[in-house]
Amino acid sequence: MATAPPSYQHIQAERRDGALWITLNRPPLNILTIAMLDELNGAVAGAAAPDVRALVFAATGKAFSAGADVKEHAPGVVRAMLASFHRFFRTLARTAAPTVAVVQGPALGGGCELAIFCDLVIVAQSATFGQPEIKVGAFPPIAAVCFPHLMGLKPALELVLLGETVSAERARELGLVTRVVPDQALAGEAAAVVGQLGKLSAPVLRLAKRAVYGAWVEGFDRTLVEAERLYLDDLMATEDAGEGVQAFLERRAPRWRHR
Repeated sequence: MATAPPSYQHIQAERRDGALWITLNRPPLNILTIAMLDELNGAVAGAAAPDVRALVFAATGKAFSAGADVKEHAPGVVRAMLASFHRFFRTLARTAAPTVAVVQGPALGGGCELAIFCDLVIVAQSATFGQPEIKVGAFPPIAAVCFPHLMGLKPALELVLLGETVSAERARELGLVTRVVPDQALAGEAAAVVGQLGKLSAPVLRLAKRAVYGAWVEGFDRTLVEAERLYLDDLMATEDAGEGVQAFLERRAPRWRHR
């Protein structure tokens, strides 16, 4: 049976068959803004209900999410953007219920970080993943913290430093996603996996997840603090960070000054 939590402008949230489904709803690319992240922060709180067996993230449109709004990386806004973004991930890291991402199309930047941060990641064969921030004079703090844990140091460095996009199959080989299915089978596979979780005990699922993660959540928070400092105090003090954003907004190649 489905029940509808409070309505939102940029997302949809629905309790269905023991799961809380949150759908990114800013098509076509589901660009993440501060307002959207604030809604996500509010909606995720619903997963604390003791009978929720899964928190599921899906998306409308042709992309899961193409990442954060570059306009909100401007000097006057970036601190608020990063605070809202990381508040959401810290909440997600402490969510006791299993989390599931259902990914179609591109998952880039913050969209990639959201997808791979989930416990189970079910993706369409045509989905793609990448962290292109380096190309606009930035780096992805969440990915920088999580990628080495998920796939090792060298693959993490390759994705972060080169900003390349990888296929769904390559993402699975790297350990970023759990299942790759034909595009037309994505909805059915997601429903089946969430249905499996829905038949299990909510407290036992939460304890099992806690046992697997161990002390990782505390380590994530400590490492993210340092990544935030590097981003806000060091990266944003460079001329190239501002040039990267400006070049993107003007749709031209950046002119790096290397300072």
